Amino acid sequence: MPRGAFRPCLPALYFAFLTCPTPEQRMSGTQAPDIHLGEPARGTGCVRGKQTSIRVQDCGRGEGARAASRELRREKAQEHPRESWVHPQPYPAPQPLALHPETQPCPACRSSPPGRLLLRPALPGHPFLLPIMAVYRLCVTTGPYLRAGTLDNISVTLVGTCGESPKQRLDRMGRDFAPGSVQKYKVRCTAELGELLLLRVHKERYAFFRKDSWYCSRICVTEPDGTVSHFPCYQWIEGYCTVELRPGTARTICQDSLPLLLDHRTRELRARQECYRWKIYAPGFPCMVDVNSFQEMESDKKFALTKTTTCVDQGDSSGNRYLPGFPMKIDIPSLMYMEPNVRYSATKTISLLFNAIPASLGMKLRGLLDRKGSWKKLDDMQNIFWCHKTFTTKYVTEHWCEDHFFGYQYLNGVNPIMLHCISSLPSKLPVTNDMVAPLLGQDTCLQTELEMGNIFLADYWILAEAPTHCLNGRRQYVAAPLCLLWLSPQGALVPLAIQLSQTPGPDSPIFLPTDSEWDWLLAKTWVRNSEFLVHENNTHFLCTHLLCEAFAMATLRQLPLCHPIYKLLLPHTRYTLQVNTIARATLLNPEGLVDQVTSIGRQGLIYLMSTGLAHFTYTNFCLPDSLRARGVLAIPNYHYRDDGLKIWAAIESFVSEIVGYYYPSDASVQQDSELQAWTGEIFAQAFLGRESSGFPSRLCTPGEMVKFLTAIIFNCSAQHAAVNSGQHDFGAWMPNAPSSMRQPPPQTKGTTTLKTYLDTLPEVNISCNNLLLFWLVSQEPKDQRPLGTYPDEHFTEEAPRRSIAAFQSRLAQISRDIQERNQGLALPYTYLDPPLIENSVSI
Repeated sequence: MPRGAFRPCLPALYFAFLTCPTPEQRMSGTQAPDIHLGEPARGTGCVRGKQTSIRVQDCGRGEGARAASRELRREKAQEHPRESWVHPQPYPAPQPLALHPETQPCPACRSSPPGRLLLRPALPGHPFLLPIMAVYRLCVTTGPYLRAGTLDNISVTLVGTCGESPKQRLDRMGRDFAPGSVQKYKVRCTAELGELLLLRVHKERYAFFRKDSWYCSRICVTEPDGTVSHFPCYQWIEGYCTVELRPGTARTICQDSLPLLLDHRTRELRARQECYRWKIYAPGFPCMVDVNSFQEMESDKKFALTKTTTCVDQGDSSGNRYLPGFPMKIDIPSLMYMEPNVRYSATKTISLLFNAIPASLGMKLRGLLDRKGSWKKLDDMQNIFWCHKTFTTKYVTEHWCEDHFFGYQYLNGVNPIMLHCISSLPSKLPVTNDMVAPLLGQDTCLQTELEMGNIFLADYWILAEAPTHCLNGRRQYVAAPLCLLWLSPQGALVPLAIQLSQTPGPDSPIFLPTDSEWDWLLAKTWVRNSEFLVHENNTHFLCTHLLCEAFAMATLRQLPLCHPIYKLLLPHTRYTLQVNTIARATLLNPEGLVDQVTSIGRQGLIYLMSTGLAHFTYTNFCLPDSLRARGVLAIPNYHYRDDGLKIWAAIESFVSEIVGYYYPSDASVQQDSELQAWTGEIFAQAFLGRESSGFPSRLCTPGEMVKFLTAIIFNCSAQHAAVNSGQHDFGAWMPNAPSSMRQPPPQTKGTTTLKTYLDTLPEVNISCNNLLLFWLVSQEPKDQRPLGTYPDEHFTEEAPRRSIAAFQSRLAQISRDIQERNQGLALPYTYLDPPLIENSVSI
């Protein structure tokens, strides 16, 4: 055959090769379907993700012919940039065939209609037709976590404005989807799909292997024209199911008009609302997640955040159990059935256990957890955690009984929000000038200091009607003190007077610094006990843990993954549902740790939290407003205030940029029905619909959005760090934070001795159990993400990514300022140093 005679036969050979069965298909008994003009194209042109191609020889053409061919291909690429698999010979560009109207190419992208094959004549005068294939390149990233990979079959379907691709399995030589892997695949379509709308990920059984979980981080799709679409996932996909992902571009519901996308939003939220259900823990409590909804699901029905279909398996267990070395019951089943996307990672779980078990077993082996009775002497308390001392714990042990340190803790301790500046004394605290004159000095008086704004009050009124509890078979006691403090000319905050009840009278003496050493020390210790109860139950658990759980629940239930506010808030809800479930399973359950270490027990906790929520306001929730309302903006050496305001400003600037980008007008806020549903659910479930709280039930302007979101992020991160991280530091010396008191508040002066003081403090086993709790909650387990750290790239647009970088830069500057200031402090304040602040409530 002459050399040139082979050229006209190439199109027929090429088309026959594409449609004939491959050896692998012949062995399996399957064959690629025939492709007919005007019928749905079911084939993909590839086998198991491998590209099939045929190399065409030059057939003896000279260099001039090859140069002309290259030039023609360049012109062809410019004319049809989205088309591939065209004939390489230097013929004039073929024109599309005149097809039936329903098979005409899409006018937007020039690709064929959904499921149709676009054919072109291969050569003038020849009847052979060549398919024009669209190749989409996928880059699939598996998370780097323990057991994040999968052996299951993973297939994908691309859905675009002009149709969808056939379902295609992602398969390569060797192991696919190993932990931390980044692997590339190709998906071939008979026509371009237009703008990509969804990516369906199908997880199915592989051979005889058991189903497993897969943590898919993200999938990047490169379209035939070079456009890259990012599909963030960042979730565990369990069992056999189909997950639908949207491109990373954030969109509000107002920006979606296609029925397909609107339906996707609806189905996603419906699935999540079935998975994350509200539950009332106690009357007056913020509502919480119902973990029974996880137990009721079969193990394969633990909805991934975007899961649409599932199938089947189940396990069951029930009952509380004791773990070796732990002094309280633990509700194991409620911890095992957590939904995988809100559950602690294996790294964090192991780290938590390694923090807890050695400390608990150490106390158990030394007999401290079983030893009842009073401490023999104060110095014995230093040996409880002899191996877990820090600079701050040593400082507290040395200075705990000093008045200056007592006042310092109101500013920079674990509960720095109790002080209120007063201009007149309340009638329930009848302190006279003569009582405090020895401390104020001759140059001033009480009335003058009140007028100058130098007198402050810490009022523990909420404890006045708190129920009490029995520990080790003995009744415990609670006081509701009033503590008056003075800001001295030297800038030190010191206590002036303490009354241990809300009702003045002969049985409620006012204790003064001029009283006997033990009387005054006991009065301050009663205040520290009240401080412990209010801090742990309200400042810490209610106002950070429980409210942040409600924020997380509303975010999961009312905002789809593509919503900009979901992307903004999700990192600040990480592990919150899990840690609160742990708290309810170990602390708040009957015979839990609260029942075993506090003077008010579980019933008192419920009373304090419900009363606290009933009086909690939006002003209390927003740091600048709270500081202004309490009149504490001018107190010197108030590091919590100074650092907190800097972080608040950084968060506010970041949030303002994000909101401004997605919500340019008041109407864009008001018309976002998902945003309004989210706000309304928080108002109803977290604040129980109480109008007097001042919390918004609806957002009307971008400014209102910025303030509300800033407050949420600040309380989920910085505020929690401020009231949580220092618990071991300030509580390891037990008399500085006693969890219970065994004797009633003194009704007369001059009766306190060292023995009566020790007999009032908690018993040995109670003290050790409480210190164990302090140690655990102050040690953030591994798998940490400091404030402003967003390794999961939910935002893919350039503008929010620039805002994140600017936010991180501001936080880095704040950290440098804090570290420079701390070098000159006798006791550094580090709890609001951004690298030490966790993004979310996770411990």
